[in-house]
Amino acid sequence: MDATIHSSKQPPLCIGILTTPDPKRKFSGNRENFIDLIRTGYEHGALVYVVTTADIKLGSKQVQAFCYQFPSKKWRKQLMPFPDVIYNRIPTRRLEIQSDVQRTLQACIRSKSLNVFNPYFFDKWTLFEWLDQSSTTRKYVPTTKQLHGKSSLEGMLNRFDCIYLKPIEGKAGKGIMRLEQIPVKNSQPVLKLTMQEKMNSHYEQFNDLNDAWNRIDGLTSGEEYIIQQGISLASYNKRPFDLRALLQKTAEGKWSVTGIGARVAGKRSITTHVPRGGTIDDPARLLAKSFGSLKAKRILRHSRKTALLLAHNLEKTSKQTLGEMSMDLGIDTNGRTWFFEANSKPMKFDEPHIRNKSLERIISYSQYLAKKSK
Repeated sequence: MDATIHSSKQPPLCIGILTTPDPKRKFSGNRENFIDLIRTGYEHGALVYVVTTADIKLGSKQVQAFCYQFPSKKWRKQLMPFPDVIYNRIPTRRLEIQSDVQRTLQACIRSKSLNVFNPYFFDKWTLFEWLDQSSTTRKYVPTTKQLHGKSSLEGMLNRFDCIYLKPIEGKAGKGIMRLEQIPVKNSQPVLKLTMQEKMNSHYEQFNDLNDAWNRIDGLTSGEEYIIQQGISLASYNKRPFDLRALLQKTAEGKWSVTGIGARVAGKRSITTHVPRGGTIDDPARLLAKSFGSLKAKRILRHSRKTALLLAHNLEKTSKQTLGEMSMDLGIDTNGRTWFFEANSKPMKFDEPHIRNKSLERIISYSQYLAKKSK
């Protein structure tokens, strides 16, 4: 199969997967994901290729693009029709904020002849600020503050026995810490600081907040962090789990839940992220184990409705065109739903039924955008 060949009499829809140049690998990003998208585009009558920010020249009818040759399993750079739709998959914030990349992105967004969706990464603090503006979404958000010195840490510890510290621009659980107040008979509580590492976590104990703060200050290394109320999550085999929802726009341009998976924390992990030792499981099964089958069904239905509500709100408040996002939702021991995070550049879902549907929806939503603009 050659993704550059198309038999339709009508010019095919052209979708450019936008990324950045990479001197060692030609372009950055997840090649496996790109190949899956190119294959799905071919199957649904769309021409999909990879284009870098260095090669986008607005006003041109053609673009230098990387096309995948399925027979030889090789990438080839060649002239292709200029894309109708740009799907932003620049893989990291560090790359996305570079001045030349930003100039290209902003020019593409302003262009009336080009459709761009998911123009940038979210950051955690901005997400919570957006959701806090509406009473309909505020109730799903744990109490969250920016980390501004020892006083902000102390203020949260006065309200909660357990808090989490998360980097504002963190990804896949990297840099997350948990601080707990452990009661001690006839004495002040001990502060237990747990630090997430690659697949494990380790902890240190402090008798004094000043000592705990000095350690945290050294670990954050000037990086911006948020402090968040700890939620007592539902668990399976004494391992907390949360829900991972994928929301995407349909062929009609409407938000829909593509699928919901569950992520169970690793035995020695303080997060449920798979790269940190978490495992994938079925949400209905886990919820039924915790709450019984009837209540589990209600929780799952409510989680879907909540995810859709939050997606609508985030898109409206961001004032950008979004086509997809993943969302982390926690279910506490009482069955209440909490919002933890949203990602405008979702990682690949490992559940096959979610993965296949997600690829098709990227193509169908791109088709919707192109028709709408015409």
